[in-house]
Amino acid sequence: MKPVRKAVFPVAGLGTRFLPATKAVPKEMLPVVDKPLIQYAVDEARAAGIEQMIFVTGRGKAAIEDYFDIPYELQATLNEKGKHDILDLIADTRLAPGHAAFIRQQEPLGLGHAVWCARDLIGDEPFAVLLPDELLWNPASPCLKQMTETYAAKGGNVVSVLEVPEAHTDRYGIVDPGAADGAVTEVRGLVEKPKTNPPSRLAVVGRYILQPEIMELLAKGERGAGNEIQLTDAMAKLIGVQPFHAQTFDGVRHDCGDKAGFIQANVALALERADLADDVRAFLKTL
Repeated sequence: MKPVRKAVFPVAGLGTRFLPATKAVPKEMLPVVDKPLIQYAVDEARAAGIEQMIFVTGRGKAAIEDYFDIPYELQATLNEKGKHDILDLIADTRLAPGHAAFIRQQEPLGLGHAVWCARDLIGDEPFAVLLPDELLWNPASPCLKQMTETYAAKGGNVVSVLEVPEAHTDRYGIVDPGAADGAVTEVRGLVEKPKTNPPSRLAVVGRYILQPEIMELLAKGERGAGNEIQLTDAMAKLIGVQPFHAQTFDGVRHDCGDKAGFIQANVALALERADLADDVRAFLKTL
């Protein structure tokens, strides 16, 4: 069983929910406290042992590539002024040469299509997919690390899930569950955004470990919900062919693709910071 060394970050979306800010700034670069969303996802991948980060981008996303590069002018200025403490803050924003790849999704044809765009870089290896606007927060045991531990024990494919209210199941890919072993549930089926009679309340929440065979299924270009190439539909075809499990995430989910969720994430993470918590809490009490 090959280790998971590569991760795909689909970051080509237009971010229309956050207009007008995203007219000029990629939504993945919007900060939660003082780090952009994409940095949280990359940090999570690093904690799980990922070696190569593959960013599937689109027009207007050059800021992401620049962010993970070396900021020569900024470094020189901070060095001249002796501000080494600030330099330390940007140390983790550089990805080593060869550890980052950027490719274009030229048409907005869905998540499945975005993942398929990375096929030549994935080759014949298992890989992770992380959706950066899902901030899955557990600094002690990051979500993808929990999943790689399950992958090491079970093999095959692993998705991260959380229980959602039944009224919200039509917003997610929903698991048809089999036998459960603690936080790990066998996946018997997947239904994308069921309108009625969801098989469970276990919703897939933006983290995946997938086998390379899924690329052959995505290459067929079959359309699903929203007339897009759905990753969930392709995953469903691997069930029964390869091991498939759902890892219930032990942590807190912040849906940063939603304005309210994004604001809540900023407040929640600020309250965990020793340098911010007192001031933020005091302000909240005045509202």
